[in-house]
Amino acid sequence: MALLPATAARADNPIIQTIYTADPAPLVYNGRVYLYTGHDEDGSTYFTMKDWRVWSSADMVNWTDHGSPLSVSSFSWAKSDAWAGQAVYRNGKFYWYVPTTNRSTGRMAIGVAVSDSPTGPFKDAIGRPLVENGEIDPTVYVDDNGQAYLYWGNPNLWYVKLNADMISYSGSPTKVNLTTAGFGTRTGDAKRPTLFEEGPWFYKRGSLYYMVFAAKCCSEFIAYSTSSSPTGPWTYRGTIMPTQGGSFTNHPGIIDFAGGSYFFYHNGALPGGGGYTRSVAVEKFTYNADGTIPTITMTSTGAPQIGTLNPYVRQEAETIAWESGVETEPSSEGGMNVGFIENGDYIKVKGVGFGTGAKTFTARVASGSSGGKIEVRRDGATGTLMGTCDVPGTGGWQTWTTVSCPVTGATGTHDLYLRFTGGSGYLLNMNWWQFDGGTTTSPSPTPPTSPTPPTSPSPTPPTSPSPTPPTSPSPTPPASPSPGGGACSASYRTTNSWGGGYQGEVTVTAGGSPINGWTVKWNLSSGQTITQVWNGTLSTTGSTVSVSNASYNGSLGASASTTFGFTAGGSPSTPTLTCTSP
Repeated sequence: MALLPATAARADNPIIQTIYTADPAPLVYNGRVYLYTGHDEDGSTYFTMKDWRVWSSADMVNWTDHGSPLSVSSFSWAKSDAWAGQAVYRNGKFYWYVPTTNRSTGRMAIGVAVSDSPTGPFKDAIGRPLVENGEIDPTVYVDDNGQAYLYWGNPNLWYVKLNADMISYSGSPTKVNLTTAGFGTRTGDAKRPTLFEEGPWFYKRGSLYYMVFAAKCCSEFIAYSTSSSPTGPWTYRGTIMPTQGGSFTNHPGIIDFAGGSYFFYHNGALPGGGGYTRSVAVEKFTYNADGTIPTITMTSTGAPQIGTLNPYVRQEAETIAWESGVETEPSSEGGMNVGFIENGDYIKVKGVGFGTGAKTFTARVASGSSGGKIEVRRDGATGTLMGTCDVPGTGGWQTWTTVSCPVTGATGTHDLYLRFTGGSGYLLNMNWWQFDGGTTTSPSPTPPTSPTPPTSPSPTPPTSPSPTPPTSPSPTPPASPSPGGGACSASYRTTNSWGGGYQGEVTVTAGGSPINGWTVKWNLSSGQTITQVWNGTLSTTGSTVSVSNASYNGSLGASASTTFGFTAGGSPSTPTLTCTSP
């Protein structure tokens, strides 16, 4: 891919720059957003896609690359075409529904892969297509009553009711009656009178079901319909994202996370980008009071950051807000590492909370050449130099060693730039980094899980220099304190509500002495159910809810606080909270 001029400035959309990505499918799990994407090969002149990719983030701006845990070759019956899929979680497992070409029939079919981890590895769950009628783009939702639905289609729209095992279904595929009242009016194509084209994204919010889809062709825009029933009839609601963005296709994915709503899509915004070399981006939005979705425009700014990133715990080098020149590859130490680093390349990590000040920077590195330097900079690739680490040759690109160097001026919250310098050719690889010697007072994103190393290294990257937008941390004001036990207390507030559900936040505050770990308990009122928690670990026994600290926000100084949030079914009420610390 072509490089942008060194003087060009970009923001943080698209959110992945090391490879071309398409067809975003976000999944919220255990305080993180896991993003499942397709992968457009470099230089493609068609939808040349061989594998699927996984990324994750706890703050919506710094995304960790988990590589490729699923590919066409994962399905013994598949021939080609790793096109748009979606993953869902149920009963302790992750199910990834994907369209690919059946070798024996030559038609597109929907396969299903399964894993115990959101980052894989995934394996074919049934050894054959789950359903096959030559159509594409599966989307899956598990309703409140436990019934799961699989929708898919282009040029038609189909659904089946999945069984509880998520790998079989009851009855036969049902073809949706695509009416202009339900899916809008298309002009100029008598064979396709409605706007529905492809890429459905099906979900429920409150008591309303949404069918978001790529509309018309070509170029596509994103439209949506709603229904009071999971199988219709549908009512067309209009445009979400107008045609724009340098790609003649688009593909939606919508989630609620950490008290906000997010719209994922793809465009052709990276260097060399276009209709067959696409890139995933995201915008934050707010539903209208009646549940309708506002018009959303593509931006280069992207979503605001949630909280800050904690530099005093190990951070994977492949956790990136923006980069210039680097690629990623599977690491011999597990997961992925950043590699193919040349002179002048850099990584940006957004909104790093240094707190009172770091003293030392440490990195896990390898070099099959003579090495190079890591310049630790603040707020720009040529910003304030806080320290420089020398990286020696280690005798191999996967022969790892740890280097450290002193840093100064690492206080407060800043964007961190790791800039690599040295001679010609590839300089070094980096697996992870960490600062020491300071403390941070802000809650920080969950460190990524340790995925199984994926299969193939990333091809040549796009690159674009330094993004510039400021962060937007999300402070959470506490409300009405409730009695606490032990050395901590907790207070609650309702942050949002809708028909059939609500969102709440709980602020945990240490007493006069530091604490190391906390647990907040309360009893649910009649009709209430907890559906997800972020910045904490949930367990329930009957009507009793227990939320304990995540790995990164358990240690609180005297009078310090942290906040976790949750979504729930039912009507909001103010619970009596009990906070204890071991």
